[in-house]
Amino acid sequence: MGKSEGKAQSKKAEVGARNKISTGLSGVAGEYFVAAELSRLGYLASITMRNAKGVDILVTNNNATNTAAIQVKTRQDSVRDWVLSDKCELQTSEHFFYVFVSLGGAQGVPTFHVVPSKIVATQIRESHQAWLKGKPLRGTTRKDSSVRKFVDLEGKFLNRWDLLGLG
Repeated sequence: MGKSEGKAQSKKAEVGARNKISTGLSGVAGEYFVAAELSRLGYLASITMRNAKGVDILVTNNNATNTAAIQVKTRQDSVRDWVLSDKCELQTSEHFFYVFVSLGGAQGVPTFHVVPSKIVATQIRESHQAWLKGKPLRGTTRKDSSVRKFVDLEGKFLNRWDLLGLG
């Protein structure tokens, strides 16, 4: 690698580091992007106070006949997997949803994956059990943890706002 290529890569890494925001800020950005998109679609969306356990946004249709509670999970890049905790296996309700947001990096456009909580709970439980049964690299058994991962690589839930059932 030449001297100028090294400088260019160093400059690129420096710019990338400056564009990365804290996880707290990216989480808040995700919530506001979701609320904005719901408003753009004609729904009434309200971001809850920071200490509201498990619900980031309450949303209803214009005549308040259908409502949904939303938990937002945000990542800064455009990858379609999100880290959750094992508690998410138990938090299910017909009117409780996750909206997984990929901010798309510094220059990207956010994408939204709208998923019913029951589907999230089932997928993370099953994928974690499969991971536990899998073979680790060093031949020992895998140890259980509270970490879970939701994946939507095929984009099955991309922009599926209709799943909220708001009409």
